[in-house]
Amino acid sequence: MHQADGAGRNIASTVRHAPHGPSEPYNPDESLLDWLKRAFDTYGDVFQASIYGQNAYVVSRPDYANHVLRTHWRNYEKGLAIKRVGLLLGNGLMVSHGSLWQAQRRMMQPLFDRSAAKNFAELIIGANVTLLQSWEQAATQNKEVNATRDVSDIVLTLILKQIFGEDYDLVAEPFSILCNASVRDLQFAVSFRNLRQLTTSVIKSRLEEKVVANDLLGALMQIRERSSGEPMSEGQLVSEVLTLIVAGHETTASTLSFCWYLLATHPAADEALAAELDEQLGSDAFCTDHIPKLKYTGWVIEEVLRLYPPGWLLTRRSIQDDQLGDYYLPAGTEVYISPYLIQRHPGIWDMPNDFVPSRWATESTRNIRSLSMLAFSEGPRNCIGEQFARFELIAHLAIIAHRLQMRCDHHRDLELEAGVNLRSKMDLLMLPRIRSRPHASH
Repeated sequence: MHQADGAGRNIASTVRHAPHGPSEPYNPDESLLDWLKRAFDTYGDVFQASIYGQNAYVVSRPDYANHVLRTHWRNYEKGLAIKRVGLLLGNGLMVSHGSLWQAQRRMMQPLFDRSAAKNFAELIIGANVTLLQSWEQAATQNKEVNATRDVSDIVLTLILKQIFGEDYDLVAEPFSILCNASVRDLQFAVSFRNLRQLTTSVIKSRLEEKVVANDLLGALMQIRERSSGEPMSEGQLVSEVLTLIVAGHETTASTLSFCWYLLATHPAADEALAAELDEQLGSDAFCTDHIPKLKYTGWVIEEVLRLYPPGWLLTRRSIQDDQLGDYYLPAGTEVYISPYLIQRHPGIWDMPNDFVPSRWATESTRNIRSLSMLAFSEGPRNCIGEQFARFELIAHLAIIAHRLQMRCDHHRDLELEAGVNLRSKMDLLMLPRIRSRPHASH
């Protein structure tokens, strides 16, 4: 493999060499993830292809991904795929670029720092205890639960309560479309427009009544742009709220669904997780103080994110000509970076397709992580809600796995749906079992 050159290489003096790739364009009737996997096996870490009618470089080298996402990020705007999302969500952080994005990110970042999630700890813990009680009841009755649906419901409830606070009851039913609609078609898009109108009405009501609420929407309404001192426009505020809900809901929910599937099909990992929770929690209820002690629990989450990154594909578009190692990259080229491919790359990871949480105990794996784990993207445009998501993931797993084992008696291989996010095509039905540990009483 060629090594990527530094930022100072003179593009004009280099050979304008393009990577090879498939001669036939990608057929949208096929899963893009399956197509990319086959092309990766044939053409390697960097190849050129026609995807959705655009010339694209598909990059599965960590150093090249680092070049695009970190080192030269200013030369890359969001790609075509994310602009389609903008038709639904508006010009929020996920879609915007340039000075608008910089101003919005600067204003919103303090609301999502490492300590911010703890402000909602009581809410997050309470919701998961309620889910635990529901699954415990199913366990005593020997009934299956729809784990995919249940975790989707709880994550949506949490994010709506975090954002809308006391207005939750006004928005809960309309936003349930995010759980209930399995297909993201034109009908879904039409229904989603009503959510924009609903969010606008909540904001206007708060402004008219001069309400300063202690929730994320209240905080977003209070922040001001540094240079002008102006608040966000109403339209921009609505776009940011919808972006936070959609981006924060499906990503966290799908990760938890994959988590329960992997634990159910890997009994040794499930037992190791239960042993740690038994040792660290004992008969106590989970609280934030436990988090630093739950090392194996964190490894489980990291390994789930490695195998099934919800944001399985990152797309960028080059603004000016650039150079990726020996490859010339013309302005206007779409760049596809797949965390799924990088995080299962056989040249980077041992047993790349296996669920091995204990791999994260080694320093060598932790060193790999800095360039080769992209589950929340990387660089200045990484996911603003990462700390919230991680807190929700570990709280959910600690509270429920301490008490319950989830079984999947009619196990079959996962079928993946690689849309905007990576999901299981089918809902995962699980049979909860109450653990028989001496300290597992709740």
